[in-house]
Amino acid sequence: MSSSCKKLRQEMIDCILASECIEKHGKTFTECLQPENSDLVGFECRQLQRSFFECKREMLDMRYRFRGNKAG
Repeated sequence: MSSSCKKLRQEMIDCILASECIEKHGKTFTECLQPENSDLVGFECRQLQRSFFECKREMLDMRYRFRGNKAG
């Protein structure tokens, strides 16, 4: 994994682990990633999840391979 995506990945993991979904409701990490639990996770975590997805997608896009990933 590119180093620019590692930081986003770790921030997303930390955010979800500290969310209400896990802390108060006792759901698993995977359950908290599901769309039906988005209200329990919070907007910031969803934004980090989206940014991580975009970073990973850019790694596969040939146009970005020459330019490199955006720094996270």
